[in-house]
Amino acid sequence: MVQSTAVSVDDWMAETDAARRPALEAVRACALKHFGAAAERMSYGMPAYVRRGDEGPVFAFNSQKQYISLYVSTRVHPLHAEALAKLDAGKSCIRFRKPGDIPLDLVDRMLADSAALSPVVHGKPS
Repeated sequence: MVQSTAVSVDDWMAETDAARRPALEAVRACALKHFGAAAERMSYGMPAYVRRGDEGPVFAFNSQKQYISLYVSTRVHPLHAEALAKLDAGKSCIRFRKPGDIPLDLVDRMLADSAALSPVVHGKPS
């Protein structure tokens, strides 16, 4: 998907490839579980979750041409280093070429840890 101009996550979901939509909906459900609907918005053309008090998103996801990407706080990655070592993961991005390969149990744990982070204000945890 080229960067979306959708104004809502519902609109963004409607634009996604139908074959990927169930995996994307599962990731979204996990994000809503941990951050709530009030935290959900579009940021940089993708679904993102911003908590009260934070300057930017603590989680986002996107459907790229070759993969689904999850963007998780760099403060959470070290907590799951062992599991992430087995995945295509960078500093804050985790990529999945096959939607069915997304480990939702790991995503759930990472988002629980993300929700528990102290807010970042002016580039520093408060």
